[in-house]
Amino acid sequence: MSRRPVLRARRSPGIRASRLLILAALVAVLAGMLPLLGHLGSAATAESGAARSPDPTAPAPAPHHAAAPASAMVAAAPTLPRDGWTVSASDEETAAENGRAVNVLDGNNSTIWHSKWSGTAAPLPHTITLDMHRTQVVSALVYRPRSGSANGRVGQYAVHLSTDGTSWGTAVATGTLADDTTIKTITFAPAGTRYVRLTATTEAGNRGPWSSAAELELLGDPGTPAQTVDLARDGWTATASDQETASENGAAANVLDGEAATHWHSKWSGTAAPLPHWITIDMKSAREVSAIGYQPRRAGANGRIGNYTVTTSTDGTTFGAPVAVGTWRDDDTVKGATFTRTVTARYVRLTATSEAGGRGPWSSAAEIRIAGPASPAVHGSWGKLTGFPLVPVASAVLPGDKLLVWSAYGVDRFGGSNGYTQTALYDLTTGQVTQRRVENTRHDMFCPGTAALDDGRILITGGSNAERATIYDPATDSWSSTADMNIPRGYQAMTLLSTKEAFVLGGSWSGGNGGKDGEVWSPATGTWRKLSGVPATNTMTGDPAGPYRADNHQWLYALPGGRVLHLGPSKQMNLIDTTGNGSVTPAGTRGDSADAMNGNAVAYDTGKLLTMGGATAYENAPATRRAYTVDATGATPVAARTGDMAQARAFANSVVLPDGKVAVFGGQSYPVPFSDATSAMTPEVWDPATGKFTPMATMAVPRNYHSVANLLPDGRIFSGGGGLCGTCATNHSDGAVFTPPYLLNADGTPKPRPAITGTVPARAANGARLPVTTDKEVASFVLVRAGVATHSTDNDQRRVPLEMSRTSAGSYEVTIPDDPGVALPGSYMLFALDAQGVWSKARMLRIG
Repeated sequence: MSRRPVLRARRSPGIRASRLLILAALVAVLAGMLPLLGHLGSAATAESGAARSPDPTAPAPAPHHAAAPASAMVAAAPTLPRDGWTVSASDEETAAENGRAVNVLDGNNSTIWHSKWSGTAAPLPHTITLDMHRTQVVSALVYRPRSGSANGRVGQYAVHLSTDGTSWGTAVATGTLADDTTIKTITFAPAGTRYVRLTATTEAGNRGPWSSAAELELLGDPGTPAQTVDLARDGWTATASDQETASENGAAANVLDGEAATHWHSKWSGTAAPLPHWITIDMKSAREVSAIGYQPRRAGANGRIGNYTVTTSTDGTTFGAPVAVGTWRDDDTVKGATFTRTVTARYVRLTATSEAGGRGPWSSAAEIRIAGPASPAVHGSWGKLTGFPLVPVASAVLPGDKLLVWSAYGVDRFGGSNGYTQTALYDLTTGQVTQRRVENTRHDMFCPGTAALDDGRILITGGSNAERATIYDPATDSWSSTADMNIPRGYQAMTLLSTKEAFVLGGSWSGGNGGKDGEVWSPATGTWRKLSGVPATNTMTGDPAGPYRADNHQWLYALPGGRVLHLGPSKQMNLIDTTGNGSVTPAGTRGDSADAMNGNAVAYDTGKLLTMGGATAYENAPATRRAYTVDATGATPVAARTGDMAQARAFANSVVLPDGKVAVFGGQSYPVPFSDATSAMTPEVWDPATGKFTPMATMAVPRNYHSVANLLPDGRIFSGGGGLCGTCATNHSDGAVFTPPYLLNADGTPKPRPAITGTVPARAANGARLPVTTDKEVASFVLVRAGVATHSTDNDQRRVPLEMSRTSAGSYEVTIPDDPGVALPGSYMLFALDAQGVWSKARMLRIG
């Protein structure tokens, strides 16, 4: 390996996103027609002989949706200027080609960095390190693969940050990049840093021990601080350089009143006060602070802050160097800024140096919030971001600590009926992600219905290939077809029945508009039976788009005797009988709830469900903060209002925890597909004992339309995905694992957890009694059914508390409910909980 050269970049402007994306699309098309080009030079023969892997990014057929909104085409985080940056690498090729590291900063896509390959090739891993020569907030690394050859494309990777170039800590992002020519954005939690290091641990196509890159860029602060919580503002005061009080109530104090309709405004009557303007928050005591939130005024654009700085002080007189500097967009969405470092301060000053639209010398703000670092034992903690070679639009928890995810025919886009699907398998133990294109089922499984079958297989129906039905078997890691549905569908809902059959309803997004009546799939025959007595019209919302949107993503809960409770998203609930031709019986309304499309429903206890969020229309309608409980233990379901969420959400995902609490992630207060505007970045946890939601640590990445969340066998939660809009800036081909606070000590270290020891049978019948041993005394056992999530819907998950008796110290007998309508057949996670509510890692078993 060669000595690490430190090379200074030529001064060049940042790459424009639009030109990159257009060029990437052209290169993807040309790559499919041109033979693989190897290196020139004496050692080129061995490398250029590597096998070529297929490029999954073909030109997109016409999409089912309208184009992504304009806001989705612009990255939330700015591209940082590379003036004065330098770069170093673990090794580089200089003998047989110009493969120097400095080429990644020259603005020329035709030049590349390449690891040493002539003579004896330097082995993997290879590293390349960017030095910005100043500390800035960074949230992503943008990797442009070389053009003209596939050799050296980065596959598995890790990203590390350092403030001094010596101490690197743990990786902030790991994952696997797709083996294609598209530009890759590796996202991580925003943080102040000087050095960013990319480590390539594999070559994407396993063509050789090489790594290469045409260009590397970094993205700055996206305005979404991670791992923070808003500080309580009780007793705080605000002062400003100036304020308008003569012609309106534009007092500085308005930024702390919790009312978005009031605002602070700089003096504008008479002779307007000139820029810059500042507003200072006095928290009355020194606090750890790491971010600021800025909400523009609601009525009118005047005074929206453009360029800004944030400084802090302990005495209100001496303010130090800025902890944040940047530019906010000229729109009315809530903004944020991550500090380059956490500081202890009493005073936080926001200084506006420009008006975002250049409309005048004004500044204004509706609300200002200050955030500090989240406390792990109170707010939980997020792990590093894991990158996938596709956008995870659907996900399924599998035995063996695996998570299956898939997108559509493309890794970053959808459209048409292409007959194949991009999938990936995430090994939760090793962290490795492997990609696979599924072609043998002739099924583009985008926007499908899903059901976890009684034998652990996953049934996936409809979507882009609207009539098709596919089964994935985790035991053999194989995909196969089953009979086509009688009615083609997309956006339909499914659930397994107590009879082990699978029920499907709705789905006018694909396969024609309306008439998406119920069907039942038989595991015995592999065929579908139409239910003429279960019309979808009885279960639709009042969406202005009609059935195309009104019969989508229904909330279904399987009951005993092959019956199903339909509890939303329409405000009207129904009881469905699937025997014979089927029938639908109205079951009242969900309390005072309106229609709640793209909200959630989660079974947190036997026969008890929580619904939350959603909107009266699929898109472009305000979401709600409201939540309801639905008790289905009696003959007729009973709905009741419970505590509201702090944030309105649609396109969110919810997960039941082993202790019966429910965690909700992501969503938008004003749902717009493919947009990240109005994102809810703070997860919340609902407690059935109090009926209240508690805020958790903020996420690093928005999770909205096409995102997923799943409870994992280790008791933590995966949250990922969002986007799938081609060349948009809102594709999120990544995910992160959230550790709930109940599993953490105050310093973030794991709490001691009970452990299930001994042998747990792989399968148990309904009504069976199982001996279970633990390493210490526990208070309860629960089953949580393995979830399958897509489009904010997971009808598979349910929590089933178990009866137990203690037979001796650390030994128990647990009883599986004998009714398959309670313990629905399928794969479950068995958790033990101690007296403090701390749960074990799960053992997987099949019930039924």
